[in-house]
Amino acid sequence: MPSVRLSVNVNKVATLRNARRGTIPSVLEAVQVCIDAGAPGITVHPRADERHITTRDAHEVAAHLAPLRGRVEYNIEGDPRPDLVRMAVALRPDQCTLVPVMPGEITSQAGWNVERPAPELRPAIDALKAAGVRISVFVEAEPHAIDWAATLGADRVELYTEPYARAFERGAHDRAQAYARYADAARHAHDQGLEVNAGHDLDLQNLPLFASIPHLAEVSIGHALISHALFVGLRQSVLDYLAALAEGEQGAPRA
Repeated sequence: MPSVRLSVNVNKVATLRNARRGTIPSVLEAVQVCIDAGAPGITVHPRADERHITTRDAHEVAAHLAPLRGRVEYNIEGDPRPDLVRMAVALRPDQCTLVPVMPGEITSQAGWNVERPAPELRPAIDALKAAGVRISVFVEAEPHAIDWAATLGADRVELYTEPYARAFERGAHDRAQAYARYADAARHAHDQGLEVNAGHDLDLQNLPLFASIPHLAEVSIGHALISHALFVGLRQSVLDYLAALAEGEQGAPRA
């Protein structure tokens, strides 16, 4: 089992279910398949419009994972709006990842804007920490963003990896530069006393290299993993991503 934890984001299972407004496919069944395949974490992102994960899903996943506490971590991701904060305080997941949400966005587009942070962010962090929830803040791979997260009282940063994914696609030179940038950011976070998560557009091609980033604790992967599952099955997809993480830890291919 790789030391970098894989948290499977099951949003897209809910997206497919909601397309027919029914109960198939079951989010809880997907969660159990991921756990049985060895995934040590599950992520949900209940958006305000409930276009994929719903409030009910978040509660049901919490109940499903409760007997596995200490073995499988539950990560609730979202913007620090009052209803999400109240839910996370009530459910007490292992981790809450606070991300910015832009009106009309399809998916996350960037880390928090350090120059114009949401005023509700610090009170949300204070409330969640008081409830014993570990806090991860979604940031760009930049020292000033990491320093800002540390001042808020975050326990971890989640590095926004879409820029890394695009650089990886462009070829060896850009790939090496992006890797160096993220490695430096991870070292800086570690020096600030923060643990390091990462997520967004990581896939089977770019993950083995990224898995060798120093001090990396966790990756959250949803879209690519669920897409791969369409062709190989969900269990095999989780196994393939665990193998990609292990490959990186054992000696990633050159950037």
